[in-house]
Amino acid sequence: MTERYVLDLQEVDETQVAVVGGKGAHLGGLSRIEGIRVPAGFCVTTDAFRRIMAKAPSLDDRLDQLSRLNPDDREAIRTLSAQIRRTVEGIAVPDDLTAAITRALARLGEQAAYAVRSSATAEDLPTASFAGQQDTYLNVVGPTAILQHVSRCWASLFTERAVTYRQRNGIDHRTVHMAVVVQRMVFPHASGILFTADPVTGNRKVATVDAGFGLGEALVSGLVNPDVFKVRHGEVVAKAIAAKQRAVHALPTGDTQEVAIDSRRQEQPALTDAQVVRLVQLGRRIEAHFGRPQDIEWCLVDDGFQIVQSRPITTLFPIPETGDQENHVYVSVGHQQMMTDPMKPLGLSMWQLTAMVPMHAAGGRLFVDVTRRLASPASRAGLLDVMGRGDPLVRDALETVLDRDDFVPSLPDAGPGGPPTGGASATIETDPAIVTELIERSQVSIAALERDIRTKTGPALFEFLLEAFAEHKRVLSDPLSMQAIMAGMEATWWLNDTLQEWLGEKNAADTLTLSAPDNVTSEMGLALLDVADVIRPHSEVVAFLQGVEDEGFLDELAKLAGGTEARDAIEAYLDRYGMRCVGEIDITRPRWRERPTTLVPVLLDNVRNFEPGAAERRFEQGRQKARQKEQDVLSRLRALPDGDRKAGEAKRMIDRVRTFIGYREYPKYGIVSRYFVYKQALLEEAERLVQAGVLPEKEDIFYLTFQELHDVVRSNQVNDRLIQQRKDAFESYHALTPPRVLTSDGEAVTGAYRRDDVPVGALIGLPVSAGTIEGRARVILDIAEADLEAGDILVTTFTDPSWSPLFVAVAGLVTEVGGLMTHGAVIAREYGLPAVVGVERATRLIRDGQRIRVHGTDGYVEILP
Repeated sequence: MTERYVLDLQEVDETQVAVVGGKGAHLGGLSRIEGIRVPAGFCVTTDAFRRIMAKAPSLDDRLDQLSRLNPDDREAIRTLSAQIRRTVEGIAVPDDLTAAITRALARLGEQAAYAVRSSATAEDLPTASFAGQQDTYLNVVGPTAILQHVSRCWASLFTERAVTYRQRNGIDHRTVHMAVVVQRMVFPHASGILFTADPVTGNRKVATVDAGFGLGEALVSGLVNPDVFKVRHGEVVAKAIAAKQRAVHALPTGDTQEVAIDSRRQEQPALTDAQVVRLVQLGRRIEAHFGRPQDIEWCLVDDGFQIVQSRPITTLFPIPETGDQENHVYVSVGHQQMMTDPMKPLGLSMWQLTAMVPMHAAGGRLFVDVTRRLASPASRAGLLDVMGRGDPLVRDALETVLDRDDFVPSLPDAGPGGPPTGGASATIETDPAIVTELIERSQVSIAALERDIRTKTGPALFEFLLEAFAEHKRVLSDPLSMQAIMAGMEATWWLNDTLQEWLGEKNAADTLTLSAPDNVTSEMGLALLDVADVIRPHSEVVAFLQGVEDEGFLDELAKLAGGTEARDAIEAYLDRYGMRCVGEIDITRPRWRERPTTLVPVLLDNVRNFEPGAAERRFEQGRQKARQKEQDVLSRLRALPDGDRKAGEAKRMIDRVRTFIGYREYPKYGIVSRYFVYKQALLEEAERLVQAGVLPEKEDIFYLTFQELHDVVRSNQVNDRLIQQRKDAFESYHALTPPRVLTSDGEAVTGAYRRDDVPVGALIGLPVSAGTIEGRARVILDIAEADLEAGDILVTTFTDPSWSPLFVAVAGLVTEVGGLMTHGAVIAREYGLPAVVGVERATRLIRDGQRIRVHGTDGYVEILP
């Protein structure tokens, strides 16, 4: 009976996390790999921990209290967790458990020095590292001291930081148990950390070794800067030797001590190059065993390496699976579509099935493989040009990859990679009737979809949807539609480039496109101002909306004075725009029609900040400004040599941009309109599955791909474990930052703005809407939490069309993601908002409420004192 409390490291492996915790399971797995030396030791199992916890019934109440605390209530957590720790440490260890631990110590050497290390069941997991959450005690000597430190490890499950970490990650305190690893101490000459992938760039081919003298505690605690070596293909390709002034050494009597390093040794490398290469070879063996890149703690003892810990690196962005060994270069779809959040599996697969080019999923995001287009000099130039105009950081990242020796092979021609990016050449007439016709075509197609899908259920629905996706693609790839989009964009580029050359004026097209006609996204922002006009006179309605939490609030409105008009106005708005939402390319995201409370804060801001008739005035002011700008530009051009010809060309381009630039937003509106029809049909199917007892809840279908859902509908059977794994994976993807460009080596290439014309300390971005504005920064990550006042500057991660109702209320815009022709940029120009997009880490570098100055013409943001 006693033996289940103690297991030798050699007896366990990584499948036994529930018995010996994450650290113990990994160490057991490591000790079984050929050629890997792990200091001898044993695990005190979670059974022992559970037995100890059962000896103090008062702990149950305290754990209940703990789980009810707010993770931000630091004081309460600190007090309660300290009480729990004291209780756990005060519990007497039962005799049979003491005897089992003492026997294990006798086998390994009773008076030797040991490391006593916490090993929780929720740590070193693929989705959460829990690094540093529990405690380790070094150089512990003698059975009494070791038992005392085992108790301390049990108690360390309830340190303030461990408790807070679990609460923030939604992990129930009762589901986590603590094992303890007791290992022979090693007294190393040098120690440190090996990452089998570069933790900064993500490159899986580059290993990084951090090394210092003495025990690894000096590095982990930040006491010294380590030597850093980078190894690729079995050779040291870079190294930085630090001045290592201190080290941590073990004392013969137990415990550890900081010591100064002899000045002659400080500049010496802690490892030779040959040792570094040998260590990386061991690391590759460990990585192969665990099947993913590892973060490994190592010690050098008498010229031999011992491994004291290995855990997965959880911060690396996953690589799309290709099944080949070729080099690939991927460009992020999310940065083009203004949606860098992770998508659920159904969202990913629906976008893949309806997109015009093949897309690869990784880390809950989509990527396009541009390797073939980069390989051919003919298509490469076109791709770089289009990417550069959209987002200079993507272009710079691609050029960085191209500069590497032979990563992308050069091909004589594009081969099957498709035509160069840039779409159909824009040879159409400047005729507003073209736009009217395209919008009608789209509406007819969507009406047919709504009509035909009503009768389809079960497997027949899925057959119908596959046909609908073909129609979806046909509408998207309509040559006339492509030409209209390109005509507007090319006219914008022509005006900006040519007027800068002829008149020395930057971004002239920004003013010339103000209040352009037929822009469904900017109309959506103005239309919400009209809804505010209906609501504003009715104080009861305004007061009611301020307290709204329930999605059924529209039905309640009719009971109030003015409520029927208010409800009708909101309903009409939702009929036209209710299919939109933040992150709308993911079909699983709740639409405004499904969650109308999202719009309430924006609506109330409009009621508070605007006068009646604001929408029409705003649109008219924009039109007048654009007309004045046109007259100004044309009269200045006529004064130049060959002025009449130049003015004539500019006039043709101004007419062209005003005719077509608004239509740029329509295809996305069409896609999202179709998506809502698909979604409603799939949710009805999900409801049938719930009624049949196949699924616990409707939203579970979001964690299946379209094909998997089709199979479930056919078979009436679902893999519950798969859905749970998908939910866990989706949660973990939120912590990852998707790169603009990703290589098949796993390297995230960020790109840089190569500029030196910006004040020191300013945040650099892409100028997309001219003008300079100063004001209060409102850092808003969720549209439903908008609280804006006139003159505020919106700072956020990305803005898709659903954000445009906020644009009417702000004076300027700063985003982390975006390009010249992405939605936020187009709408900012239409509304005349100075805007800078593509500002890396803007939402972290700018604090909510700070005063900032946005230079929309020159592309930078200053944080004001």
